[in-house]
Amino acid sequence: MKFAPLLLTLLLISSCGTQKRKIEDNSISEPKGEIAFTSNRNGNNDIYIMNVDGSNIRNITNNPALEYGASWSRDNKQIAAYSNRSGNTEVFLFSTDGLKITQLTNHPEQDVLPNFSPNGEQIVFMSNRNGKSRSVYLMNSNGSNLTLLTDNDLYEESPSWSPDGKQILFTRQIRDVSDTSHSADGEIFIMNKDGSNPKRLTNKKGYDSGAIFSPDGKQIAFYGASNETWDIFLMNSDGSNIKNLTNDTIECYSPAWSPDGKWIVYTAGSKNVYNLYIIHVESGEKRQLTNNEFRNEAPAWSNK
Repeated sequence: MKFAPLLLTLLLISSCGTQKRKIEDNSISEPKGEIAFTSNRNGNNDIYIMNVDGSNIRNITNNPALEYGASWSRDNKQIAAYSNRSGNTEVFLFSTDGLKITQLTNHPEQDVLPNFSPNGEQIVFMSNRNGKSRSVYLMNSNGSNLTLLTDNDLYEESPSWSPDGKQILFTRQIRDVSDTSHSADGEIFIMNKDGSNPKRLTNKKGYDSGAIFSPDGKQIAFYGASNETWDIFLMNSDGSNIKNLTNDTIECYSPAWSPDGKWIVYTAGSKNVYNLYIIHVESGEKRQLTNNEFRNEAPAWSNK
């Protein structure tokens, strides 16, 4: 069947797993690469890798301990994640074939959420080793040259890099001293990679986190509160023009861009059943990648 170039076919179904706004148009390129994610399908959290269509799922950590929060190295041969397999929560490197493991941090406090720099030479991560609250740290990809980037009593999380490696996005909890009705809001901040010049990008009601730049650096995807649940949002790199991308009825969080910037993978679900989906940024077409009764979350798209 042939279609005119601008003919659109829209399919709207209410659930996050099946809702699609599908455009039958040859302009939609098929996603490529692999996706790493965390799943407890074997009874504990391990790091898995799968194809972008959800096939060929394999466990690369396969350990009774917890592993969480995958980040791909530049050459896609290693994944940084945090684990408590050594008795404390530390940052590790795992080869994607599952054969090599390297522990990068060793401290009594918790080191979590590592994220490789675009050039693969550094890793930003979170730790409360400064004795205040969870803060942003930077180290070389071999664990050397540890540097504290933020140093305050405010809880912070979800660090990620700008495509040029010059800036770092992160979440900071902000509390209005006159508001005692709820816990602190999470807002998206950006700073230079040396920790200087932090700027607040969002001023939105509810908790916002998980910010990540598009590959061209023009947009930022993040998740935030929306109508009693969570949705994936997009905004310009300066924090302007915020729009709801998923607009769903169940929790959607932890976005990650495809290398070409056409798709976003994210987690969605409720009541401890969460699966992975991808959404085409321009058309809104959604595809479900995993389908089981476990937690499949924290996806990361390979670099090519």
